[in-house]
Amino acid sequence: MNTDLYDVISRRRDVRAEFTGEPVPAEVLHRILTAAHAAPSVGLSQPWDFVLVHDEHIRRRFHDHVQAERETFAATLSGPEADRFARIKIDGVLEAGLSVVVTYDAQRGAPAVLGRHAIADAGLYSVCLAIQNLWLAATAEGLGVGWVSFYREEFLGELLGIPAGVRPVAWLCLGPVTHLEAVPDLERHGWRTRTPLEGLIHHDRW
Repeated sequence: MNTDLYDVISRRRDVRAEFTGEPVPAEVLHRILTAAHAAPSVGLSQPWDFVLVHDEHIRRRFHDHVQAERETFAATLSGPEADRFARIKIDGVLEAGLSVVVTYDAQRGAPAVLGRHAIADAGLYSVCLAIQNLWLAATAEGLGVGWVSFYREEFLGELLGIPAGVRPVAWLCLGPVTHLEAVPDLERHGWRTRTPLEGLIHHDRW
């Protein structure tokens, strides 16, 4: 059994503070995006696009928006939970020299998207598979990825000129890192612990 894939899955981390700011070599970026584009998709619709964001001004505007959303979330917390969250870094937008925004176009392949008629979100699931491929490929290349989720879709769509009807699904910080943490950030900071697999397996019925 080849364990390389399992090793990559185990090492993958949501990176925040470890980016070096160094560029991603063009040939490495192409391999990573090729892996993302090789993901399975409902009806072979391939409903994803990849916006490569190098521009520092755009990244700084997005970072300011993320910090405002952080404050919005922080205001909902109190006590030990608020203290724990205050110690958690939520993005590496300025630290990573490159970000990749992955989008979802529901009209790609429409109206007859084979396999989507009964599950409307199947296209969105396909985009998530492309993101996972990207993340694992980056990890295999020795790079880090950080998924930033503290943003409003409307803001990001306007910031990047994303066409109406196309949804931004993920802002991914991508780049070389000093290291990948052995324990995920949220576990290290005591925000949450991983649920044992045994309690999540059901046989035949829930």
